[in-house]
Amino acid sequence: MWPLNPEGEVLVIIMCESVRAVDNLPEILSKVPGIGVVLIGEGDLSQNLGVPRQYDHPTLLEAMTAVRRICEEHNVICGHPHVEPGNAQRIVDEGYRFLVAAPTRGYAGLETCRKILSE
Repeated sequence: MWPLNPEGEVLVIIMCESVRAVDNLPEILSKVPGIGVVLIGEGDLSQNLGVPRQYDHPTLLEAMTAVRRICEEHNVICGHPHVEPGNAQRIVDEGYRFLVAAPTRGYAGLETCRKILSE
């Protein structure tokens, strides 16, 4: 599955974060051996498209669809960098196969202290 080392020791991941990267992706995937994953940098890509951090904007979604299609055509896994409970089903359904989820942050200690102090 990992082109550079089938035993899984090396996984090459490139980021696709600009219109230029999307436009050049077919050539990159054709000419550069060993790329295992293309990870979409949706935040930077949205900035480059002029729709900063508008993750549901049609222009961004169209670019992300183009990246997924190009990856599929070149048999390279496409990754999504922001998987959350609210979008996980959509992301899986869209065909992303490398999923990055941030750890949940919380303030359990602070909340416990607030509860103790309010009693």
